[in-house]
Amino acid sequence: MAVILASASPRRSQLLRGLGIPFIVRPAGCDERCDERDPERLVCSLARRKALAVPAALGDTVIAADTVVCLEGDILGKPRDESEARAMLRRLSGSRHTVFTGVAVRRAGRILVRAEQTDVYFRPLPDAYIERYVRSGEPLDKAGAYGIQGAGGAFVRRIEGDFYNVMGLPLCTLCEMLEEIGAQA
Repeated sequence: MAVILASASPRRSQLLRGLGIPFIVRPAGCDERCDERDPERLVCSLARRKALAVPAALGDTVIAADTVVCLEGDILGKPRDESEARAMLRRLSGSRHTVFTGVAVRRAGRILVRAEQTDVYFRPLPDAYIERYVRSGEPLDKAGAYGIQGAGGAFVRRIEGDFYNVMGLPLCTLCEMLEEIGAQA
């Protein structure tokens, strides 16, 4: 019996390693296009899709997740390029936004899916900070164009909710789901 992380995200791997759970990485590689406009339903739908896309033996546990940033009703995923990263960061500057992560855990023919949300408050960002951050390359593979665990953490005045959710894997929610589905936690 194995634990399979259906994600290529180095942050999710780091967080799962921190729990002391041995796992293997097997990215889902499924189509992530979705017309859903509600961020909670969107991340749950994509996490479920990823969990179901990964082959696993009956006793294996598959963990999948998807994260988006929501600002004023707009869903911000990963930026396509530096220009889009700059635009996202300018929009987030000095505002409150919500990070949604959907988590799916599949085991023995069952699947649990939950969403977590965290409010994040950014300080006003001078253009020079945005430009330096974008040139670092860090924002290009992250929802909302920032990583709270890296240099982007300097933009965050405060959060309300789970810090690890903003990184892309809400650990408390995940552990509760693993316990509920009968996997090691």
